[in-house]
Amino acid sequence: MISFGFSLNTSRTIDIDADNFDKCHSLINHVPSYKRCIGCGGCAATCSAQQHSQFNILKCNLLFRRGEYDTLSNELDKCMLCGKCLLVCPRNVNTRAMIISMRNLLKTK
Repeated sequence: MISFGFSLNTSRTIDIDADNFDKCHSLINHVPSYKRCIGCGGCAATCSAQQHSQFNILKCNLLFRRGEYDTLSNELDKCMLCGKCLLVCPRNVNTRAMIISMRNLLKTK
């Protein structure tokens, strides 16, 4: 093993192989525009809920894509579904439908 002078902290290590991506694939079937997201952050920059809480739609998107669903349900409930993110998205991702579908998929076990 080669030593690069640092080591990864195990608490920050993400084991993608251990995650279940079934819900992510279901979301793509419900909202096909979801796969066009490039993570530019335009949605997070205009978010009204982010001004009043710790909500970050970009972080929710990333957690959902990684298959990390544990704390995501509480985060998604902070979204006000105002639609500002929908208006600024350069890739025309239907973010409102994405949030609603994420909520519904997380309710089903």
